[in-house]
Amino acid sequence: MRFLNDALPAHELTYADVFMVPNHSEVGSRMSVNLNTQDGTGTTIPLVVSNMTAVSGRRMAETIARRGGIAILPQDVPAEIAAETIAKVKSADLVFDTPITIKPHHSVGYARNLLHKRSHGAAIVVDGDLPIGMITDKDLRGADNFTQVKALMSRNLLTLPEGLDTQSAFTQLTEASRKLAPVVDAEGRLKGVLTRKGALRASIYSPAVDAEGRLRVGAAIGINGDVEGRARILAEAGADVLVVDTAHGHQVGMLEALRRIVALDLGIPIAAGNVVTAAGVRDLVAAGASIIKVGVGPGAMCTTRMQTGVGRPQFSAVLECSAAAHELGAHVWADGGVRDPRDVALALAAGASNVMIGSWFSGTFESPGDLHIDSDGRKYKESFGMASRRAVEARTLAVAAFERARLTMFEEGISSARIYLDPENGGVEDLVDRIISGVRSSFTYAGAASLPEFHDRAVIGVQSAEGYAEGKARYSR
Repeated sequence: MRFLNDALPAHELTYADVFMVPNHSEVGSRMSVNLNTQDGTGTTIPLVVSNMTAVSGRRMAETIARRGGIAILPQDVPAEIAAETIAKVKSADLVFDTPITIKPHHSVGYARNLLHKRSHGAAIVVDGDLPIGMITDKDLRGADNFTQVKALMSRNLLTLPEGLDTQSAFTQLTEASRKLAPVVDAEGRLKGVLTRKGALRASIYSPAVDAEGRLRVGAAIGINGDVEGRARILAEAGADVLVVDTAHGHQVGMLEALRRIVALDLGIPIAAGNVVTAAGVRDLVAAGASIIKVGVGPGAMCTTRMQTGVGRPQFSAVLECSAAAHELGAHVWADGGVRDPRDVALALAAGASNVMIGSWFSGTFESPGDLHIDSDGRKYKESFGMASRRAVEARTLAVAAFERARLTMFEEGISSARIYLDPENGGVEDLVDRIISGVRSSFTYAGAASLPEFHDRAVIGVQSAEGYAEGKARYSR
């Protein structure tokens, strides 16, 4: 990456402060761009779901891995529960969704609590392993909560055979005017659900899979307590990357915890952070990390900068840290400050191998939070920062009440924020489509067919606030 006219900026820069200039390009199509990353995580698109309790869980991990990214399970989840989640993600299919299942005698109220767990909004009614019907939110509209599902379910099922290629599946769904259908094996047993969009996406994205062909998933570890014990449990469960995480990563506690985990020689990449300087990168790499998380204060739920005055504008932080990491053969994840697809592209231009997404993904059907409906009928989920009072209280349940109360006095994050779901496109895959479409286009503008080429060829300029405003659409979609 270089700055336009080789003019070095006089100030620290955020993503909003910069823009990318188009280059001569011989890249003929967005689809010819290779987004595979080189940081050892096996991602085929440069997206990592942040290890936030309100964002990353089993459904999110399955879904994002099918599209080529990876989710990091939060450090607040007990190791044994995280291990169970890893096993479930590893057992999930590479193409079709894990189905939501209910039984004929279940109530409408029970079904209503499950339908929003997937963006397609459907549950398969089963008798044992056999699908016998389907229920959607439309079927439940106006129904009494105590009505049994069998009175409302659709019995006219189209099923797709396991192993059917996605183009044929899309054709069958289209010809039958169905948005989705259960997938069954040769004995008619339910194996999953495939949507029309899912069939299309399977032809566009390559799933992130491990050496055994299973979906990839990562997990986070704090720097206190039995870090070696947690690391062993997560690695043995099949975690593909471990993230040693604390708000201030350039400290003795982090370095000591990191060395202890690296000494276990677990055979998987170890990420650590967060830092914002080349010195921080060098120290974490020297302690054994191969991936460095960069970002202090840019997150939507983070109040660190306003609370403490500490942090650094994210584009400049990623640029400096990436340069230092590359010199050492390490990699950088840009963590925080991403609000639009352009920000992801700019983080990659600055040298990041992957970009972490947090609160932006919390307002999706796949995030772990409960779905709420406001007085205007709009759906939302609650998000909160990992240094907030709410997160600290959850993290310290085993601590004596007095000490827990002391800890919660030092919060640096928002404890509750409403993140509204897009009423038409509320799935995380809809956001991934937007992001990756924008990133692919950015690569073609830069004349780059791969991540290394993009970082090498990107030309970045500095703009005023009005320059940034000029680039915004004037009308809502």
